[in-house]
Amino acid sequence: MIRQLKTFTINIVAGANAATVVLMLLAGYGDHVAPVRFPMFSNLGMTFPIFLIANLLFLFFWLTFKWRKAWIPLVGYALVYIPITVYMPLNSKQDVPDGTFKILSYNVCQYSGNYKYEDAFDTIYNYLKRQDADIVCLQEDVDSWRRFVLHRYKKIYPYNDTTLFQELPTSKNGIGIHSKFPILRKERIQYSSLANGSVAYFLQVEGDTIIVINNHLETTHLSTEDRTRYKEMLRGKMESDTVKEESLLLLGKLGKSTAIRAPQAEAVHQYIEAHRQYPIIVCGDFNDNPISYSRRIIAQGLTDCFVETGRGVGLSYNQKGFFFRIDHIMCSDHFKPYNCSVDNKIDASDHYPISCRLKLSHNP
Repeated sequence: MIRQLKTFTINIVAGANAATVVLMLLAGYGDHVAPVRFPMFSNLGMTFPIFLIANLLFLFFWLTFKWRKAWIPLVGYALVYIPITVYMPLNSKQDVPDGTFKILSYNVCQYSGNYKYEDAFDTIYNYLKRQDADIVCLQEDVDSWRRFVLHRYKKIYPYNDTTLFQELPTSKNGIGIHSKFPILRKERIQYSSLANGSVAYFLQVEGDTIIVINNHLETTHLSTEDRTRYKEMLRGKMESDTVKEESLLLLGKLGKSTAIRAPQAEAVHQYIEAHRQYPIIVCGDFNDNPISYSRRIIAQGLTDCFVETGRGVGLSYNQKGFFFRIDHIMCSDHFKPYNCSVDNKIDASDHYPISCRLKLSHNP
């Protein structure tokens, strides 16, 4: 009887582990789901770390009680090896050669200070001054005192530009670039959005013309109330029926936003394909996690600098309950990236900055 009960338990756990592996596969390759066609399922990648951890718990269970069954979680990890390297690369630190330049991308939250700093602009400005990056791409680079802000940036960067997407009395958004290299011209990448956008800046670097595409893709459109309810769900402060209802509501809103971002990402990818003759850097706030349709589409034919040279999860959005890397830096094969990283020591925005050193090769 006891042996039969043990066998039954082992079979139940094995079945649960197999189901977890299947869900982990679906989440790991969820970036292949077309958001326009399947908006409710297009955010499966957000659940990927949950199934990674669950599968790890099964692995510990098997190693403790039935080591021969450990092949189930191990095979599962092997099947999602590629998504794991995208979500959580484990590269060693590289020696940086001479001749590189530094690019930094940062959503500055309209210099609001993440509601922690009264002198948020000075905090961010002094941080950027210390970082001494050669190219700084900012999202939400807008402020009520634009002339004052630009005047300050001109003290550390000779070339500055800000493109506004929306300028209303109650709402303002735009992106900016602050560069040690001359800005030759810029082009707005055309796609539908009320307050977000992408701009291609043509810079003169080492005698070459390179393109830096700064992006702020569609936001999630989650209200403060939505975010509060989501955090309550995570803390277990909701009844089960309410959790189910709120989960469906949240998935619906996220799905709609993802469906809006999809054609935006496709427009950026098409622009990249049409300008392949140039060395290209793509960066910014994609408002999407590493295992997402938007990131995968834009990354096609490019090197994701964090995936190639970064270490760990690289969480770039720092609001509680929404721990994802949604800020990215990518480059064409004209460049060699080194030590891409997310700096979580500066909390003057709801994002952390991401930076990378790049070496331009004249023979890609």
